[in-house]
Amino acid sequence: MTVSADPRTAAMAAVGRLTGQGGQFELAEEDVLGVPMTVFRNRHRNLGEVLSRSAGLGDRDYIVTSGERLSFSGHARAVASLARVLREEYGVVPGDRIAILAANHPGWIVSFWAAVAVGAITVGCNAWSSRREAAYTLGHTGPKVVVVDAKRAGLVAGREAVLSIEEDIPRLTRQHPDTPLVPHAAAEDEPVVILYTSGTSGRPKGAVHTHRNLTSVIEYHRMNDAIARELGDPADPADRRYLLALPLFHIASLHNLAVPRLATGAAVVMHQGAFDVDTVLRLIEKEKVTSWGAVPTMASRLITHGDLSKYDLSSLSGFSLASAPSSPAFKERLRKAFPVVRRVLADSYGLTESATAITVASPMDLAEAPATVGRPIATVRLEIRDPAGNALPEGEEGEICARSPFNMLGYWNDPQATSRAIRDDRWLHTGDFGVIEGGRLRVTGRRTDLILRGGENVYPAEIEEAVSEHPGVVECAVTGIPHPDLGQEVAAVVVTRAGHPVTEDELRAYAGQQLAYFKVPSRWRITTEALPRNATGKVIRQEVRLSFSAPDETAAD
Repeated sequence: MTVSADPRTAAMAAVGRLTGQGGQFELAEEDVLGVPMTVFRNRHRNLGEVLSRSAGLGDRDYIVTSGERLSFSGHARAVASLARVLREEYGVVPGDRIAILAANHPGWIVSFWAAVAVGAITVGCNAWSSRREAAYTLGHTGPKVVVVDAKRAGLVAGREAVLSIEEDIPRLTRQHPDTPLVPHAAAEDEPVVILYTSGTSGRPKGAVHTHRNLTSVIEYHRMNDAIARELGDPADPADRRYLLALPLFHIASLHNLAVPRLATGAAVVMHQGAFDVDTVLRLIEKEKVTSWGAVPTMASRLITHGDLSKYDLSSLSGFSLASAPSSPAFKERLRKAFPVVRRVLADSYGLTESATAITVASPMDLAEAPATVGRPIATVRLEIRDPAGNALPEGEEGEICARSPFNMLGYWNDPQATSRAIRDDRWLHTGDFGVIEGGRLRVTGRRTDLILRGGENVYPAEIEEAVSEHPGVVECAVTGIPHPDLGQEVAAVVVTRAGHPVTEDELRAYAGQQLAYFKVPSRWRITTEALPRNATGKVIRQEVRLSFSAPDETAAD
């Protein structure tokens, strides 16, 4: 079964007007890498076009931090100067890689656009990398230049062509103030950025995104702005202000915030440093932030923070969850703790390989079907497939597969992994399981997370959702561990609220009321410490599994 965007809602009617023949965001079928695909006809053909036009946005804020402001025109001058240095002093030519190993910083974004200008490929390194992990990423991509912050400079000691993001980048962006901005004229399917997958269950892979991928993402966001206007929102999209609180080496912040806002003229309000609820809310209040995309970990801290009413958050008109799953019970707790999001909370499903969301759940979707992650976005075709690759009808569970102009080109220097992920006429096989219900996607788990207990398939997501609904539970992670008779048994790490003790017997009884007996965990670990997560908020399941590999005096027996 193939599912497309639902035309029944008012929003989809607006989409129809905007994407129909002659519309601003007209959809058409074109050849993409040898495959007919639905695309935005009027898109930019490369990011250089977007960069060139951004200089005309003048003195409006592009990047704002707690202590710095960079306008669109100032950004264009900075990029032109840095690009000239990269070409003339470092010999960077189209196709070379420029790695960025740094926490969020205005220089991160400037360096990315300078790489675009010279035709280089940005490698967004995980800023939380260990020395070994950083060495792997840099060795895998072979960058000609590395941009690094002071905290991580030791990870690249001894390398040539290393630029400090705090000192060198600001200096070099001022070195040639009168240099014209003339970006490289890239072909649509030229690589422009490599971002590494989360690596929660193995070595990360470098997802290669092209100019087409990112210009398509830009059109998607511009279309969303236009839909809001069609539905009566009087605000000028350029007046919106977007909070950037997730790492720039993640698609949520780079592809879906910093990049499209250069095209729409809206401000990127950047939080720097470790996530802190009070610091972020003060920034929202001060800068009148209108939109915030958060991971569930951030939302969880909002829930447990206490009274939020001392902050004026009236400017916030959009709040979305992304990057990691969250249960309906969790979302309801968030609505109660953070009332400003009650009517605007949205959710989505996507992955690094898809460059943006595959599906989006609007507030209406979450009200009608709270366990789903919504419908496919424009240009996305979504199918649920069986192990033989056949499309399944609505209501049957299988692997989530998607095809769109957003999908990555492949994995950097890894043809075998690419052939497993991108198959059958550019269809992306996500490795996730799901089911279509009423045109909406419900994610049931990852193939690599599947537990085989005595011949029965057990999906951790279902158990996690059930256990997380217990009023004393903050979050839960479920995994399979070896069992001599059953093959695997179900094990759960449960994070409880401080001061609200919950026993194993209580949790087992609670789960037993909602789940088949074979799905109820037989091993429990109860703690008040947060689950181990990676930079994008996803639970590191390998660490969860390892926590059951040795006796632990704090674990429930």
